[in-house]
Amino acid sequence: QKQVRTAGGKTFPYDKLFLATGSRAFIPPIEGSSLNGVFALRGLPDAVNIKAFLAEQSPRNIVLVGAGFISMEVASLLVAQNPGVYNVTVVEFLDRPLPLMLDADMAGPVREYLESKGIRLLTGRAVEKIVESDGRASGVQLKDGEEIPADMVFINVGVRPNVELAEAMGLEMGKLGIKVNEYQETSDPDILAGGDCVEKMNFITGKPDAGRLRGPAVMQGRLAAKRLAGYDIKFPGVVNAGGCQMFDMVVASTGLTEEAAAREGFETVCAAVDSRSKHGMIPGVTPWRIKLVFDKKTQKLIGGQIVSHAIAPAREIDAVTAFILGGKTIPELTTFTSACNPDISSEPSMEPITIAAEQALDKLR
Repeated sequence: QKQVRTAGGKTFPYDKLFLATGSRAFIPPIEGSSLNGVFALRGLPDAVNIKAFLAEQSPRNIVLVGAGFISMEVASLLVAQNPGVYNVTVVEFLDRPLPLMLDADMAGPVREYLESKGIRLLTGRAVEKIVESDGRASGVQLKDGEEIPADMVFINVGVRPNVELAEAMGLEMGKLGIKVNEYQETSDPDILAGGDCVEKMNFITGKPDAGRLRGPAVMQGRLAAKRLAGYDIKFPGVVNAGGCQMFDMVVASTGLTEEAAAREGFETVCAAVDSRSKHGMIPGVTPWRIKLVFDKKTQKLIGGQIVSHAIAPAREIDAVTAFILGGKTIPELTTFTSACNPDISSEPSMEPITIAAEQALDKLR
């Protein structure tokens, strides 16, 4: 009937409808996950509840399940803002922190840095259950039998799309959300959708991708508006560019990691380069490292990772994203030059993207 009816009984007719129902935190079926003192961080209500619990209950032992960027930012903020107050432990099923963003060789220094700041990282470990005492969380038991004291537990292991309304409307579903075309149109041409609730395509692999990040959501909303205004601009797909800051360390990534590329069947050529935030003669230089991942067959750039002790170098991840979207190759990137201001960039002879491309070119031989 081309009408929207609210739970309160109001009805709104529509010519075109846009669905932006978003996603919700995924809570795995772990015993004790619904106990008092167990939280996920997804929206404003979660943040309000977390702040209230910290203020009223004064927890000391805090365990975070999952070492993605939300957990790592929360862990570092708790320690940085309250030195010596909390015992913070992060438990990750995979073998390193930020496993979807970083390969093992890039994650190693991140782990060392976070541990030096007082965060305990348990990787390659799985949670069996959350232990109860007087109706609230008191610990986290791992599958290997170790029990970690916990007055407060964060579970941040991913999200799931809110597709129930779309399913009830009979719209076509993909494996990872509502199915849309390149113009954000669903199986009903008068209904568009975008953001976390829709399935996206990966720009590099051409395969379905969740792509549940802020950037793609913003862009899909804009493109849907343009479609309604008569423009025919296609959504290019996602490269899942993202970043996070932990204390004074910034981590950013885009495209495929070396490990993810191998899973997708790519034979890769990779290069990692150590650089510095400014020209060597300028005071206040901080180190940073970049890794580039290339497809050996086409020589195209398909991924990049940055670990930095300053914010500005980490922004080079946007240049890496642009090079991926532009289909740039190893030989082409050997000619890249930065703005070359000594206060804001490395020396021209040490531009790390260029040096990484030079190293990859040499490896091709």
